[in-house]
Amino acid sequence: MTAAPKTAMVLAAGLGTRMRPLTDDRPKALVEVEGRALIDHVLDRLADAGVEKAVVNVHWFADRLEAHLAARGRGPKIVISDERAELLETGGGLKKAHPLLGDDPVFVANIDSVWIDRGDALADLVRLWNSETMDSALLLARREGSIGFEGDGDFFLRDDGGLAFRGAAASAPYAYMGVHITRPGYADNGCDGPFSLSPLWRKSAAQGRLFGCVLNGDWMHVGDPQARDQAEAKLAGLD
Repeated sequence: MTAAPKTAMVLAAGLGTRMRPLTDDRPKALVEVEGRALIDHVLDRLADAGVEKAVVNVHWFADRLEAHLAARGRGPKIVISDERAELLETGGGLKKAHPLLGDDPVFVANIDSVWIDRGDALADLVRLWNSETMDSALLLARREGSIGFEGDGDFFLRDDGGLAFRGAAASAPYAYMGVHITRPGYADNGCDGPFSLSPLWRKSAAQGRLFGCVLNGDWMHVGDPQARDQAEAKLAGLD
């Protein structure tokens, strides 16, 4: 069985413009859902999955986020990738952080994803991952029934776990839910400065090297204040 990554990249540098006014005085990562900062929801999931080190990129209210992380009181160990000078987006952020991540496969996680797990989503992702045949393995959610996601879906999923982008189709059943496994050097050939991982994923999908598995549970994309309130209501309804 594939070993679970011991290191993660947590993408926490965004401006959180859609989350205003909640981000007028803090980064999106410190917006709370059910009394816990979004970044703590993610870091606790990663710690439970065996992650020992998390590289967190910072930009908006970076000092406040660093202080929060220093006071967390549980793993994983935090290493800061400083993007105060320039916000680098997902691909640029991964490229900058590569020296801090090492060379073994890593989890890469957004901070605006909260979920109720009826299985073990991260373990399923680890079981799927194959560094020889894959560039990235993505955790997906069913578009129907998700909270805070209003798009038309991102992917079609083949029986072998291979992914195809929605393309010209009116809709696709699955959305990327904010966590994937990849190699730390995946974005190294990207341009200098900010760039997205999405074009790299499209290239990998065309080469048959982009895979995914589907969450058994409920996904909440906490991208704006309304979605935050809906996520709190959903979590409060748990026994």
